[in-house]
Amino acid sequence: VQLQAFGGGLVQAGGSLRLSCAASGSTFSRYAMGWYRQAPGRPREWVASITSGGATNHADSVEGRFTISRDNAKNAVYLEMNSLKPEDTAVYSCRRFALGKDREYWGQGTLVTVSS
Repeated sequence: VQLQAFGGGLVQAGGSLRLSCAASGSTFSRYAMGWYRQAPGRPREWVASITSGGATNHADSVEGRFTISRDNAKNAVYLEMNSLKPEDTAVYSCRRFALGKDREYWGQGTLVTVSS
């Protein structure tokens, strides 16, 4: 299983970005997926997650600004980020949660930089 996140970049405060995470494998729809971020000098933190059934949860810090979604036909999960703030600057990574005996997987991150 391979996960590849992309869509990061440099954006001004108040702007928007859409991150994508493409997953290999034929059983993508069975797994919950998540987005995490790690800012310089800080521990990795959970941003949002989506279940196999499409139920979503978002961290308080991004609630109302970020939206996680998935497209099982494309084996992809997305993070729509609006009203970006400088404190959103981080490397964003996607995660496929473990399920039964199937282990978790992490993708390479994509850097989001929000300038003030």
